[in-house]
Amino acid sequence: MAEYVKLLNDVNKDYYRQLKPILDEYQLEEFEDKIHTAMEFASPVMFTVWEDGFDWEYTGMIHRLDPLTKMIHLELENEKGHIIKVKFEDIVGVEVRE
Repeated sequence: MAEYVKLLNDVNKDYYRQLKPILDEYQLEEFEDKIHTAMEFASPVMFTVWEDGFDWEYTGMIHRLDPLTKMIHLELENEKGHIIKVKFEDIVGVEVRE
């Protein structure tokens, strides 16, 4: 019975899975501009990140950018001191908060 429930949950999860959106050069440049603006003025930023078929939103302050690994270190707004790493290639939306 437990295996059947797991199978149903997996099927349900796959039903809602989305393809990664294709971004053009203009959108990527706009994301970069927003990220640099947020860093310059120490503004919180909300990232929409595509992970394994689903979109997740993370809000916080940009701690640092790593150009070698193309990662953004983001200190989460609701968890002070907790820093997550976001791959730039997985970002599908950027919004600077005031």
